[in-house]
Amino acid sequence: MKRLTRSFYARDALSVARDLIGCVLVHHADAVTSVRLVETEAYRGVLDPGSHGYRGVTPRTEVMYGPPGHLYVYFTYGMHWCSNVVCATEGVCEAALLRAGEPLEGIDVMRQRRGAIPDKMLAAGPARLAQAMGFDKTQNGVALVGNKASVYLYEDAQTASYRSKEIAQTVRIGLSPGKGDDLPWRFVVKGSPHASRRY
Repeated sequence: MKRLTRSFYARDALSVARDLIGCVLVHHADAVTSVRLVETEAYRGVLDPGSHGYRGVTPRTEVMYGPPGHLYVYFTYGMHWCSNVVCATEGVCEAALLRAGEPLEGIDVMRQRRGAIPDKMLAAGPARLAQAMGFDKTQNGVALVGNKASVYLYEDAQTASYRSKEIAQTVRIGLSPGKGDDLPWRFVVKGSPHASRRY
């Protein structure tokens, strides 16, 4: 097991989003939960009309403009939390949305959080993933690096295998027309039953 370091995140969001495929996301809370990431999306701040940071720094986006290697958690549609990893360098707003994962640890806890649904749907989508992992505003801004991090990502023996699978690069999902919906900045393991949408 090799935890991802700050240098991993200190790159453009496209590179980070692609390389997050196959990594394991862990949350130590009242219980340990983890998923292997099978789907991500890149968001690139002022270069990207689909990004929360497109119009500059706000109280909501301050974390995204901060140092890389932190979690950005936001509330959407008045009902769901979604999670991102902050990329690039401090002052540059880039992030990778964690769209879907294959449940590994704490599956019973995820079922309690998500309800009576098939296991393949527990973390199949950014809101589902955040709920399964127990993320809310409490995790917004937490560091993903350091030995005391309660949320972190790591590579293991299977990460390279997942990265070597056929990875589809497609347009992002759920954006309004003209808001970056045409940018092919989504990465997904083709055919994964745990993805939000399969390719």
